[in-house]
Amino acid sequence: GEKRTYVEYNLTLHNYCLLMSSGIWQRGGEDEGVDGFLVEDIRKEVNRAARLACNICRKKGASIGCVAPKCKRSYHFPCGLQKECVFQFMEDFRSYCWEHKPVQIFSDKDSREPSQCTICLDSVEHLPLYSVLRSPCCKNTWFHRECLQYQALSAGIFFFRCAVCNNKDKFQKEMLRMGIHIPEKDASWELEDNAYQDLLQCYQHCDVRRCLCKNGRDYNKPDSKWEIKRCQSCGSRGTHLACSSLKSWDQNWECIECRSIFAKGNVMNMDGTTCLLEEPSPKLPRQSPGSQRSCLLQLKRKEASNILEELTQQINTKTTRLNINTENIWKSALKGFRQRNFRPTNTIEVKFTNCKNRIKTDSLIGSKHLFFQLLMLHIQNSSLFEGSSAKNLSIDPQALKENLYFEAGKMIAVSLVHGGPSPGFFSKTLFDCLVYGPENVKPNLDDVADAGVMQTIKKIKYSESLSSLQSTVHDCYDFLAAAECLRPITALGDKDVLVNDLLIHHVIKRIISPLESFRQGLKTLGLLEKMEMHPTAFSSLFCQKPEKLSAEALCDLFTIHCSPDVNEVGGADFWMGYLQDVEGGESIVTLQDILFFATGCFSIPPIGFDPKPTVKFLPVHYPIGNRLLNCLELPITRTYENFKNKMEFAIRNTLRSMRE
Repeated sequence: GEKRTYVEYNLTLHNYCLLMSSGIWQRGGEDEGVDGFLVEDIRKEVNRAARLACNICRKKGASIGCVAPKCKRSYHFPCGLQKECVFQFMEDFRSYCWEHKPVQIFSDKDSREPSQCTICLDSVEHLPLYSVLRSPCCKNTWFHRECLQYQALSAGIFFFRCAVCNNKDKFQKEMLRMGIHIPEKDASWELEDNAYQDLLQCYQHCDVRRCLCKNGRDYNKPDSKWEIKRCQSCGSRGTHLACSSLKSWDQNWECIECRSIFAKGNVMNMDGTTCLLEEPSPKLPRQSPGSQRSCLLQLKRKEASNILEELTQQINTKTTRLNINTENIWKSALKGFRQRNFRPTNTIEVKFTNCKNRIKTDSLIGSKHLFFQLLMLHIQNSSLFEGSSAKNLSIDPQALKENLYFEAGKMIAVSLVHGGPSPGFFSKTLFDCLVYGPENVKPNLDDVADAGVMQTIKKIKYSESLSSLQSTVHDCYDFLAAAECLRPITALGDKDVLVNDLLIHHVIKRIISPLESFRQGLKTLGLLEKMEMHPTAFSSLFCQKPEKLSAEALCDLFTIHCSPDVNEVGGADFWMGYLQDVEGGESIVTLQDILFFATGCFSIPPIGFDPKPTVKFLPVHYPIGNRLLNCLELPITRTYENFKNKMEFAIRNTLRSMRE
């Protein structure tokens, strides 16, 4: 507590020592003495404490005593903290010694596996320890005491609440009982000068493809043709009036990203005039709707990639080795993620323990990519999810008991931030439940995986008369009772509300516990927070499979490094020609095989590659894939046929050995 000196009273004291002292009460008003403690009472308490020895350090001045009946222990405030005493900063400021302190009750059914503290994201043991506290409002949510105390001191009484469900009253009451001090003050971020200054800044940058301003894209001169106007839909893109042929500030303007979403044909302004946007060159054909959708998807994935790159800043150079058995990916991955020294922020290395040929050191990165691909495939097809292509969470009591939903969420978060593939199998309903909350999501029939349940709901939905609806409801009595959807049916229109309630029960309410556990896992490395901030960008990773590789995509991905003499023999032309042959089906290998040969990945990870993939033409006999550097070393040949034969020989044999 704060150390304060009162010269007029000749007193120096710590705030908490004063509050917790057992022989003194606030007998004065707030403006009397020291915060209501009268000076003469403080002097009497000092004299009383001078006669009491601390049961911990044995020194005099122990003014705090345990309030348990018949307990005679006294101690100093810092000594009590060191000995794990509990001080309750409420009501009459009671104190309990290490033997009589209040404890939280743990059920034998509770999981004893360690989980993640939702404040510091580090591991926390599920044990009745002084350093560990359990949330009273969220099942299987645990915190470090120290983390909660720091959060309480920062947030204050107005903002301190459960970090998972936002409960305030129940959470604060339990934390006060367990000795967490919640100061009666505003949050620290509310007291900071100019804390929200960044929110007052307007976007000032011209983003059109051809900026005409000689003073640069950031130049902004109000009331002129070089004034920057922001997108009317998103506000996060801009253009000079002249660069988009806008005659006045009053004309509406949308950026190319928003136009891709809303536009069909020409975009019309609200005043009925055509909005002059970034028109394609007359020499180039207009994009088809399919091409526009593909372009928009690429923009979303690019945004998600940039966000994931921010999250990778947390990863340090300390390595964690995972020993993975490919015959049981899930079991060995679970063991690795639950080992005591595993930290999501460590660099991950993967070693396959059941391979005939030991993987070389320079293939460890390729091993990690392969591991994450196999792991995502297993999670997709596990009992944790149900559905065909677009999946929702299922209800698996054993998995819930073993906290596997949390682990699956954690693995997906770690995979994305560490360069693994995108999941791509979530239904839109599941994704929306994660980022918007289940109470804000309306499921549909496609979300029902159980054929019998779907057939029952369809019978109700497509009933054409009141009598047939009542008959169907009567036949489904047990089903409706189990879903808590029994109600009198008096009109045909009642079926819509009934169908909606059944869908909410079966798709959402039934899996609330797995959903919350899964969300906690996705909070690893701050992923869920970014998903909630940028749902549109991340939906492209979670709900859509990556686009099929093309020769053009691989050409853009790999940077070619070659000397002039290589250009003379057509090295770069051979490489691009070979990619086109592979895409056209004129080869025994695929574009995915080429990517895997060079990087260890069958698809381009959302976060991209580090280092960037390169192609080098060197005096080697056969192509070499250096996965440590994402470098494809290609031989210098005189003819394209020779180049193609060597490529297919090397890639085919490498893939065969990897499968073995």
